[in-house]
Amino acid sequence: MADPLKLLNITYNYSDLSGVSRISFEVNSGDFTLIVGKTGAGKTTLLKLISLEIVPFSGEIILEKMRSSEIKPRLLPKWRRRIGIIYQNFRLLNDRSALENVRLAAVCERNLPGRPKRRALKALARVGLSHKVHSFPNELSTGEQQRIAIARAIVNEPFLLLADEPVSNLDEETAVEIIELLQKLNQAGTTMLVATHQPERFTSYYSNTLKLDSGRLVEH
Repeated sequence: MADPLKLLNITYNYSDLSGVSRISFEVNSGDFTLIVGKTGAGKTTLLKLISLEIVPFSGEIILEKMRSSEIKPRLLPKWRRRIGIIYQNFRLLNDRSALENVRLAAVCERNLPGRPKRRALKALARVGLSHKVHSFPNELSTGEQQRIAIARAIVNEPFLLLADEPVSNLDEETAVEIIELLQKLNQAGTTMLVATHQPERFTSYYSNTLKLDSGRLVEH
């Protein structure tokens, strides 16, 4: 499928009138797309809309053959299992090990082959953390915590990975390692949509750029 994700004239406003307005674009299978813009430009809002964490006021999001306007609450899990999300603040459970953080996400998807623990171990191996499976987040570096977050996002084999500022809190060396990891996942077939206010860190690691300014798409 050439374009598994389409946004058609999407608008969403918060009470202070910030948000996004009349956004339209499509993402092709296998793309590595950057969403760039200053803080407050609407990047995080756009990712929340794609995952249907929030629902657009108007317009339509098409994910594969599913349409946001037709998604009922009971069908939301089907929508979200096709998407992996790397949150800006990781959202890890500090009282759970790396393995348990990833395994909990795997348990939510029962339609994939293999036991949740086995799939979690495989995901942690893909991000280079096989030796840290029993470590807790507060025992790990920021870069290792980010790798756990990535493993959790890919454990259910989504076709689309959303990453919200995945390197903003990392030093240069660690940022390069995380970007290279995202590139490897992309080369293995995962479509990437990455929000960042630091596109210069990605150099040649992307195929397309969407630029937001005050909630509007100004470059595509």
